[in-house]
Amino acid sequence: MALLSFERKYRVPGGTLIGGSLFDFWVGPFYVGFFGVTAFFFAALGTILIFYGTALEGVWNPWLISIDPPALEYGLGIAPLREGGLWQIITTCAIGAFVSWGLREVEIARKLGMGLHVPYAFGFAIFAYVTLVVIRPVLMGAWGYAFPYGIFSHLDWVSNTGYQYGNFHYNPFHMIAVSFFFTTCLALALHGGLILSAANPGKGKTMRTPDHEDTYFRDLIGYSVGTLGIHRLGLLLALNAAFWSAICIVVSGTIWFDEWVVWWDWWLNLPWWADIAGGVNG
Repeated sequence: MALLSFERKYRVPGGTLIGGSLFDFWVGPFYVGFFGVTAFFFAALGTILIFYGTALEGVWNPWLISIDPPALEYGLGIAPLREGGLWQIITTCAIGAFVSWGLREVEIARKLGMGLHVPYAFGFAIFAYVTLVVIRPVLMGAWGYAFPYGIFSHLDWVSNTGYQYGNFHYNPFHMIAVSFFFTTCLALALHGGLILSAANPGKGKTMRTPDHEDTYFRDLIGYSVGTLGIHRLGLLLALNAAFWSAICIVVSGTIWFDEWVVWWDWWLNLPWWADIAGGVNG
């Protein structure tokens, strides 16, 4: 890929967190840096270990491949390689790769003199993953509570974990997370549609301005959050989706141990209808 002329002026030394100028270089259009090296190392090692685990199992169907965490009997100890130790090493590689990628984003932002919004957002995704494979298992006392690395096996884990607490859809934090996910999709679709409609008004017409975009939503719902505000709103929605998805699983089995439908008993016992014959309580 040819280097675009305007990119050259942005390729300046400095901004690195570790390594100084030793790793301060690009490969084609990609900035490397120290954390680019560590991200590649962890990602490559983790991928090789997944193939190694697959070879040990002798299962090459991509739908059935599964690298399982240690059995509950191992607690938080180190398991033998074939009995969950491989999962522990791969998880370490995954965390190393994700964190390295996030810190590489920090270095790129520092080079360009930009804010750290992108690595900050990526950090929430890392938090959601670490919650599943580290925080919740540690709080529950065994690595076996983490999810396996596989397509069908992971889906089975999601289903089985949900049924352990009755209908997981009654989990109030799950409700909040799903609401933010859907609202994020709605906001992105509306924003994307608005920008494309302004940029493509029709043959023979000139491109519309941000004022047209603001006016559209003022006419539609009486208020426009503005060109900068919509991106702040989108970031806020997305961060909340990741955050509450982590909370909804980490509280299950650590703080809340019953079926989630029981949590809603407080609603049924509100004083203004708890004793009404034929009301919400029958």
